[in-house]
This record gives sequence, structure tokens and C-alpha cells, in this order.
Amino acid sequence: MHSVSKEVSAMVTLTPAAVEKVSSLIKAKDNDQLALRIFIKSGGCSGFSYGMALDEKKDNDQAFDIDGVKVVIDEMSGQYLSGATVDYVDSMMGAGFKIENPNATSTCGCGSSFKTADGAGKPGACC
Repeated sequence: MHSVSKEVSAMVTLTPAAVEKVSSLIKAKDNDQLALRIFIKSGGCSGFSYGMALDEKKDNDQAFDIDGVKVVIDEMSGQYLSGATVDYVDSMMGAGFKIENPNATSTCGCGSSFKTADGAGKPGACC
């Protein structure tokens, strides 16, 4: 993996629980080229929705390492994810990843979509 700037490495944070879960998911796939892709897409009831997948780095991705987990973020998503924290929560209500995003000025009730201060994104059907 290439060396990256402090600015890029500070783009997102993974909690220890998220690092542990992603590490186990990648290990189960038996492919050391996989990284956690964090992205946003237009849609959701607030304008943008979050997405995550195990994927390989693409040419224009920003890539960095967080406690041994490779993370990739495309250029468009990066502008809306700067400073975000990804957590993995396992409770009686269910288990899953949760993103705390300081760029979100409002979120929908399910927490899967958000709106930014500049109003970017187009609201769609609720998640």
C-alpha cells in the first residue's frame, strides 16, 4: 500500500469494534486484496445514503490503513465523509455498522441517509 498523507488518513475513523468485524469479514473471504469501501450515493429519504462493501482499490480511490484494515473511498464520497466515524453495533435490536458523520446536518429516522449543509443530494424513497 502506498504511503498516504495525514489528511487522508484522518478522513474516517473506525472504532475497535468496526476494525474487528471488518477484519473477520475480510479473513472469511480469503482475499488479502480486499478493503472496506465506504461510499455515499444520491438517494435515501434525506438526499444521500451510505454504503459499504468489501472491494479492491480502484485507480481514483483514496486508500489508507486503519489498525490493519485497508479502507478505500472514492473522490466524490470523500468530500462528504471527512471526519466520519464507523462503528459496529451488536445489540438486542440487531447488529450492523453505524456511521457518525459531522458533515450531516440532518438524518432520516433509520440513520441510513443524510443531508449536508449545502443541500447536495436528491431525496428519494426511504430506506
